[in-house]
Amino acid sequence: MATGPLLHLGATVTCPHGGQATPVPSNTRVLVGGQPVTVVSDTYTVAGCPFTIPGSPPKPQPCVTVQWAVPASRVLVGGLPALLQTSAGLCKSAEQIPQGAPIVSATQPRVLGT
Repeated sequence: MATGPLLHLGATVTCPHGGQATPVPSNTRVLVGGQPVTVVSDTYTVAGCPFTIPGSPPKPQPCVTVQWAVPASRVLVGGLPALLQTSAGLCKSAEQIPQGAPIVSATQPRVLGT
């Protein structure tokens, strides 16, 4: 079982190409550092991804969403598994093409989950 800090609205999550992923949290009751904890069903949208498939002509294929696959196994928020800094996910393009794993580079350090 992986252990890690709980993800929250203020955590820094990016796609593998540097686009900023921002959650739309469904939870408003459980807070860490004054911000809502995110859960597996929350929508993460990605903005500013520059990824383009080489070719003639090149085809823009930016990451637009993050789909989380492996949330916390022992921490539930409103009956749904919470997301951890160590949770596995996949960034996807508008065509739902997998683009790589999201990168969590900063989160709150005080509350850990498994």
